[in-house]
Amino acid sequence: MKGLTDIPGIRVGHVSDYEALTGCTAILCEQGAVGGVDIRGSASGTEETPTLDPAHVADRVHAILLAGGSAFGLEAASGVRRYLARRGVGFAFGGEHVPIVPAAILFDLGLGKSNTHPNLAMGEAAAAAATADPVAEGAVGAGTGATVGKILGIEHAMKSGLGSATVELDGGVLVASLVAVNAMGDVRDPASGKIIAGARRSPASREFLDTAAYMKRHSAEAGSAATPKNTTLAVVATNARLTKLQARKLAEFGSLGMARTICPVNTTVDGDIVFALSLGSIEAGIDSLGVAAAEAVAQAILRAIQSARGMGGLPGLAG
Repeated sequence: MKGLTDIPGIRVGHVSDYEALTGCTAILCEQGAVGGVDIRGSASGTEETPTLDPAHVADRVHAILLAGGSAFGLEAASGVRRYLARRGVGFAFGGEHVPIVPAAILFDLGLGKSNTHPNLAMGEAAAAAATADPVAEGAVGAGTGATVGKILGIEHAMKSGLGSATVELDGGVLVASLVAVNAMGDVRDPASGKIIAGARRSPASREFLDTAAYMKRHSAEAGSAATPKNTTLAVVATNARLTKLQARKLAEFGSLGMARTICPVNTTVDGDIVFALSLGSIEAGIDSLGVAAAEAVAQAILRAIQSARGMGGLPGLAG
């Protein structure tokens, strides 16, 4: 399976700056997709997410942009819009086209160069690089500077990245996900419950602290080193036909995949977000799609961790 690009009509492109350790990922759906969003973290940074509300007049979106760079990275979404508009993608008005491109960012300023961020040119380049090939994983795109396990600060963290996975249902129904994992908490394997990446007891150690247990023992000060510098960004897509209300529900189901693998998750210092996209005409029950969405997100998170190489002085599972 190819990951998110298993869904017909979706192309994915990455741009990575390995000197600054930041980047962005463009998810294109140029023919338009029904979209939804679920924002559960309290430190989110977004753009155009109101277009995904079921009550909003826009009935489709044309791309999703995920970026590092904190709030500065939102500029990259304009590059995706410029690329799509030149291709005649978007809502036609007065001889122009207006693409709808919701965007979300994660905080990666503490690992590489804090004064270099994804910008308009990088967003345009990510869109131009988008293909239907298997999704590149690891420290790429929005996952370039991603880390996990920051309860004691970045020096105790581990390198993370971006992963993608697909779950197939009967009747040819597919649910796929792409996740950039930049959590304050640890990542656990749902099958065993064991931590596979997260906060380390010391910068020189590979012994895990167990963030949730630490927070229960230090409730007064836990998290003071983490601050709002964390966010896990996910996109879930399906070839089943959904309404905007159902797409929002699919995003909510996808958030359960985060809860299965990241502990703690959706904290006040995380900006966790799941976008959902529907492209296709196959009929499928939303609850069945939701089971697949949670599974796909959980698998993508594990793949993001397992494919991340060590960078910026932090260890990664891929070496």
